[in-house]
Amino acid sequence: MSDTDKQTFDVTGMTCEHCVAAVGDAVGELPGVDDVEVDLPSGVVFVRGSEVDGESVRAAVRAAGYGVAEHA
Repeated sequence: MSDTDKQTFDVTGMTCEHCVAAVGDAVGELPGVDDVEVDLPSGVVFVRGSEVDGESVRAAVRAAGYGVAEHA
């Protein structure tokens, strides 16, 4: 990865701003994450940072109670 990369994930099960906060907080606590943007209408999460592990992002989203996949 470069110094700052952007990864995109599709998250299922989010229905409200509480969901957005839960996903954003869970992913934002991961090592290397500089910024998290959660778009509720599209169900897409953008993660920026250096050396961010995609599997760690997916695990954090699942632990928060949501489904997740790489964005196609």
